[in-house]
Amino acid sequence: MPIQNSLEKLNMTRSHMTFLLPFGFDQTKRRETIDSLEASGYSYFKIDETAMNEESIYGHGIEVAGKELEQYFYPYIEHKLFPGSLELKGFHRFTAAIQEEHSMQLRDELHHFIIRSIDIILAPFGIAFLVLRVDMEDASADLSDTLDFAQHFRAIEPNLKENKGATIVIPETGQTLSMHDYIFDHLCPFLKKSVLHDKKLKGHFGSLPYFEDERMFVSSFLITESGATISEEHLYRIGNLNGKSPDGTPFMSSTNPQYIRRSLSESLHDRWAPHLFMIATEHGFSVISNRPAEELTNELSQYMGTHYYNLLLHYFYKVMLLRVSFEYSEIEWKKDEYYVRSLIQLINVFSSWYYFKEISTRSEGKELSEMFRKTFIIDPLFEEVNNTLQELYKSQENSQAGRLNMLLFILTIFTVISGIYGMNLVIPDWEAPSGWKQYSSYTVFEWISLITAVTGIGLSAYLIISTFSRMFIQRRRGNKLNMYDK
Repeated sequence: MPIQNSLEKLNMTRSHMTFLLPFGFDQTKRRETIDSLEASGYSYFKIDETAMNEESIYGHGIEVAGKELEQYFYPYIEHKLFPGSLELKGFHRFTAAIQEEHSMQLRDELHHFIIRSIDIILAPFGIAFLVLRVDMEDASADLSDTLDFAQHFRAIEPNLKENKGATIVIPETGQTLSMHDYIFDHLCPFLKKSVLHDKKLKGHFGSLPYFEDERMFVSSFLITESGATISEEHLYRIGNLNGKSPDGTPFMSSTNPQYIRRSLSESLHDRWAPHLFMIATEHGFSVISNRPAEELTNELSQYMGTHYYNLLLHYFYKVMLLRVSFEYSEIEWKKDEYYVRSLIQLINVFSSWYYFKEISTRSEGKELSEMFRKTFIIDPLFEEVNNTLQELYKSQENSQAGRLNMLLFILTIFTVISGIYGMNLVIPDWEAPSGWKQYSSYTVFEWISLITAVTGIGLSAYLIISTFSRMFIQRRRGNKLNMYDK
């Protein structure tokens, strides 16, 4: 990445950040997970209750109105995002106010921040989200420092050079932790027993072997000094989280103004320019404004409420579509007949119950939805899933046709032989209690009768045993895809 030493400075007065971490959880232990959340101080979110609107959840002066959430989404989306009870299908959110002040040691700098609150959202199909709300405490921090903090905080497994070197300092104990240990040992130790892990993959994202990154998705609301100029350079850096290089120098990942403009044309929502911008990229979703904080009460409320759920829903779409593609690639066609059926059912249930192109009643919501769909490449992914579904149907039809042809072939043979014998395959010796002849004395026709009778009995027994075995295997393998959100 090209290093820039003369980048424009832009001072922040407030920085609200939200970090989203998807993971897989065991649906068979759902009740145990819920009990663990409630025992750890997490409350179940209901849209018609005001307990979740406290400042301790979102920050000073920020409230999220339930009525606004209701009017923002279409009814068929609303009752899935905000189910009235744990027995209903949908997204079940548990929230806890944390209010802990910690620091990040990064090179020779110490960044102070507050963990405002944490959401654990149990989504459908065994997908869950850990959401951390973080406020930076550094007054008048430069944009480079803010983006550098976000880039390092999001790295659960810092495999890249530019993500390494950060540790979290707990003031009360002086303990220093990596980001992974900070989340799973300090903030949410109860999650360890709920997170699923793929046996073939190491690290946190073995929980989602189809996910492409080991970093959290960042959402932020940045407030600059009043009246500050927000340039294309700033917007590009925000969208790509271009903070500082490993040696602490501010940097930007492009020096070509035309490239920067083309990139922003795909990721920038400038409806309220020049005082407020929204940027959505594969790294994060950010809102930045140069208006005074006291004038942004409504915008902050939308960011914490309607925009939060809009982003969450489309992020869920992306995770689920990647999951289906991954499951398809894992099929062993000779062995996984019932796995194929489960995958077909998974696609159909997801498409009919949760996947919608139109989710918001407002023009702003429609514009943001379109931006998220483009950012997460949802339409091409869904088209790929549709093609996958067609291939699965063809495979199932061919498999069923092959089995039917084989069954007809066997029945035809038995029907012909039985017809030749006048539907009577009984040998007189068999009627006596113990008067069977020596096999060596059987005629050719008696041998045919014996073989046909024994084979028929054997095939009948095989069909009965295999049918019950398939039912048993189907019941067990149905759990592998976590088909239903309970």
